Amino acid sequence: MTKVLITGATGNIGIEVLSALQKLDHQLEIYAGVKDTAFGNEKLSNFNMKTIKFDFMNIETFLPALENFDMLFLLRPPQISDVKKYFAPLIDIAKKSSIKHIVFLSVQGVENSKIIPHHKIEKLIVDSKIPYTFLRPAYFMQNFTTTLRNDLVKNHRIYLPAGQAKFTVIDAEDIGSATAQVLIEPQNHINKSYELTNNETLSFAEMADKISKGIGKTIEYISPNLLQFFLTKRKENMPAMLILVMILLHYFPRFQKTPKTTEWVKIITGQAPKSFDNFVLANKNQL
Repeated sequence: MTKVLITGATGNIGIEVLSALQKLDHQLEIYAGVKDTAFGNEKLSNFNMKTIKFDFMNIETFLPALENFDMLFLLRPPQISDVKKYFAPLIDIAKKSSIKHIVFLSVQGVENSKIIPHHKIEKLIVDSKIPYTFLRPAYFMQNFTTTLRNDLVKNHRIYLPAGQAKFTVIDAEDIGSATAQVLIEPQNHINKSYELTNNETLSFAEMADKISKGIGKTIEYISPNLLQFFLTKRKENMPAMLILVMILLHYFPRFQKTPKTTEWVKIITGQAPKSFDNFVLANKNQL
């Protein structure tokens, strides 16, 4: 059987990848790479997989986790931005081990944004000569139930320096479904890149309006200047590096062309991607 290592297995995307694989017929032997195997076994007890110790912050776990594996599903944890320190040795070890294919969760527009970590990671993978598939998703709808949830629930607002920029969006479940199909049939996706979106382009004002209608409460969209945003988030004890990532994700799109929607989710999975309204309806108890 083909052995696959899923990194970030206990996170939003990792869970969706495992869930999608669980629903499909395949000949893969799935391993979840987790920092704490006891925690991983408990959280992932409903999935047909095994756990193995893998910690992005501990390079010594890389080789034992990658040895004797055929495929690697790789993502970048939000707290890790030092590509040279962590991802360069990881890709080097993958090259020296038995990894024959890397499926990397990147980000839409990465080819035009050399300053973001995903661009550097993609280059490392290409330079390694390991066959790859780059999945480049749009803005995660699940940001509203994670990173942005505190402001939504406590302050009934979306507080981001995004102005009226338009964003493409994607549900994590659709990312998981597309990833699962690529892992099951990697031969069809060698050295290819796919931008994963639904068919909507929305501003945060429009998203706030959709959330308001969906949950029956008014959600205000406020677009502060960068200094206001930085100081507000620091008062909330958000790490400075995460604030900078938030600025990269939300401020700079104001000066770029509106990203295009694609049909890749439907082409890869055979199913139309979920709408933002679908997401709000399914998650209204968390918003």
